[in-house]
Amino acid sequence: MRIGIFFLLALAACRQPAQPLSAERILSDTLHDASAVYMTQGAGGRTIVSWISEGRLWYSVSTDSGQSFDAARAIPGTSEIPSHGENMPKLIMRPDGAMVAMYGLEANDPRNKYAGRIFYTTSADGGAHWQEPAPLVGDTTGYDQRYFDLTLLPSGGIAAVWLDNRESHEQEGSSLFMAVTGAGLRFEGERRLAESVCPCCRTALYTDPQGIVHVAFRGIFQDTIRDMAHILSRDGGKTFTRPARISADNWVINGCPHTGPALVRNAVGLHFAWFTMGTGEGVFYCRSYDDGITYTAKETICPGPMAKHPQLTATGGGDVAIVWDEAATGERSRIGLQHRSPEGRALTTTYITPEGGHASFPVLRPVGKGAVLVAYKKKENGKERVCVQRVVLY
Repeated sequence: MRIGIFFLLALAACRQPAQPLSAERILSDTLHDASAVYMTQGAGGRTIVSWISEGRLWYSVSTDSGQSFDAARAIPGTSEIPSHGENMPKLIMRPDGAMVAMYGLEANDPRNKYAGRIFYTTSADGGAHWQEPAPLVGDTTGYDQRYFDLTLLPSGGIAAVWLDNRESHEQEGSSLFMAVTGAGLRFEGERRLAESVCPCCRTALYTDPQGIVHVAFRGIFQDTIRDMAHILSRDGGKTFTRPARISADNWVINGCPHTGPALVRNAVGLHFAWFTMGTGEGVFYCRSYDDGITYTAKETICPGPMAKHPQLTATGGGDVAIVWDEAATGERSRIGLQHRSPEGRALTTTYITPEGGHASFPVLRPVGKGAVLVAYKKKENGKERVCVQRVVLY
């Protein structure tokens, strides 16, 4: 009975009134399909939204907290990029305006039909000029690199993590690797951080306001359990803690969920969101007040196996916003958004796209003290487009 009551309360929470929204804005070319959306923030308060269209990497920049965006531009040298919402290309900008764009290509390797390779290109002048794309990994024994993430380190360098086929044992899974930019914005010094990682869920690399570097990923525990793991570094990425489970979901699955974790920090502590079908189904949330020594019991964001791909951020005031996508009716899907207090108390849960639409793979960033900008893929009239909305939380 208690389980049934909890489920009904959680379901009701998913139907609370909507927050004030701005008009939906289409950023991509409406004549061509666009997908694999990503959002980052850079020098001078810029908000940058990127996506794939016609196999190329495009991006658009806002300098007014998402009120307007400049004309979209393609990054030279990028081509034949497959559309994959979980393995989307990513951009990052240093405070001096230097940029790195990273993306995955199909490896076409007979050892693994799903294998991919990661390439990146750099710009030293804020995107005015770009270097020729280069492979992230030069080791020929490495034939599969995917599911990467980027962050700015306290030292000013840019770090990348990714999943790699190179392992030191024969157990299930991939290795988690890391490299950092050196001279000329080129990645170097790659090293293995963890092994037995689920090979097809996105990773989350994050430098918090205290300068602690965090990595979250779906680990493989006891050969068959695929739960979320967390490691951190207090020395700028030089050394990391051993993987700790965020939540003992004990999800036993011989397959790949294609949905990874997300995390953010505010003044209260760390906040996590993830999808699982172990000890409950759907998108869940927890906190850590002591930098990963302990984690709170997981809380349901929205129940059901069709709620996936969570992302979260903290506003300027410390409130937490979480977005995800979930199936609605038939083949339709919509974007959910939950607003939590700085302490993690759920305040409102709503949907920012209609039940009869087809929106998926949301990403978000804070804009101003109490608002977030949400970008997502939307399919309408047979075309896939990249859209953004500005949501005022308080």
